[in-house]
Amino acid sequence: MSVFKRLNLSLLSVMIYLSSHQLMAEEWLEFRGPTGQGHSTEKALPIEWSPNEHVLWKTNIPGVGWSSPIVVGNKVYVTTAVSPESERSPEQSLRLVCLNLESGDILWNKELFHQTKETAQRIHKKNSHASPTPISDGKVIYVHFGTHGTACVSLDGNLIWKTNELKYQMQHGNGGSPIIVDDKLVIICDGRASNFIVALDRNTGKIVWKTDRQVDGRKKFSFGTPLLITVNGQQQIVAPGTDVISGHAPEDGKEIWKLHYTGYSVIPRPIFSHGLIFVTTSYDRPSLLAIRPDGEGDVTDTHLAWSNKSQIPHTPSLLVVGDELYAVSDKGIAQCFDAKTGQLLWKERVGGNFSASPLYANGKIYFQSEEGETTVINAGTTYREIGRNHLNEPTLASFAVAGDTLLIRTKTKLYRIGK
Repeated sequence: MSVFKRLNLSLLSVMIYLSSHQLMAEEWLEFRGPTGQGHSTEKALPIEWSPNEHVLWKTNIPGVGWSSPIVVGNKVYVTTAVSPESERSPEQSLRLVCLNLESGDILWNKELFHQTKETAQRIHKKNSHASPTPISDGKVIYVHFGTHGTACVSLDGNLIWKTNELKYQMQHGNGGSPIIVDDKLVIICDGRASNFIVALDRNTGKIVWKTDRQVDGRKKFSFGTPLLITVNGQQQIVAPGTDVISGHAPEDGKEIWKLHYTGYSVIPRPIFSHGLIFVTTSYDRPSLLAIRPDGEGDVTDTHLAWSNKSQIPHTPSLLVVGDELYAVSDKGIAQCFDAKTGQLLWKERVGGNFSASPLYANGKIYFQSEEGETTVINAGTTYREIGRNHLNEPTLASFAVAGDTLLIRTKTKLYRIGK
């Protein structure tokens, strides 16, 4: 073989490798990433940074919002709420912001809804007027601001549709993020007086189905994000809420099963592994429940595999890696359980307060505190801390991943962290 042929073959191999690598790069299109469960396939995420080290860019985001960023191609999207007066003012401009992934420059900043003093609903001091995370199918962006409105926007910021049909009285503001299920956008709406799950037509925003849930407790509100799973070859939407978690048929919202518990203000997104749904029941005293989702009707007495009530999170979602289940409480107690049996494998005080959900990548787990500190540990049956990294600014938003970099949203900025 001639030298030129060998060179051409080498160049072709490099081009094929680069093309396949680009094709395989995951896109972070929703809250907690590709599976909605906090896993990244990236192999080279950073484990060390500071406000001035390993920062590829940092951009001031106008207004206030605790939604997490999503990544679509070479663009990053976050929602925010901007007030002409102060961040606690009832008057808010509810907006979607688009940034260039490579430079961090804001490409556009579009108002989708305007919340007036007459239409505003009060929020909790830890909440924001823009807390649900956007979601994308790679072609458009869907955003949700609770009862204040839901919209579909092109990747370039052109409004496709918006709706204010989802009317209910929120308690402490909005929170749960929407999910995409086939041609529908599915949202949990748990307010102070009404509780329902709704599916909107992704092309028009019109309501396709709405399923009411009976909640008898004095406090009815929650902030759940659903999860789409497959059980025995059939898809179902798992919907956590006040006093109940349930599975629903995607085509019509019909309830397949439900399991009752005691808990309100439910925030963590459920996860699914080893044939079990894992969820926590939030306030007043949260329980961690492992549920078999293959039943029908009321499965409260038959399908609870195991439970635990010790130092369970109110706010951060859970994480399963291999056979282990990881949790970090709002007060900074990290725990590792055997996912199948519930056996406690270790418990450690990480320190700080927590709202963000943990991230797993390449054998490592990232816990991010409200104070802006990220603790990195090795995944495993013994606790082994790798490092701590501080941005010196509050953050309640969860991680996003863009290639081999992390996106971290603080109170005022969006950071892209690399090696």
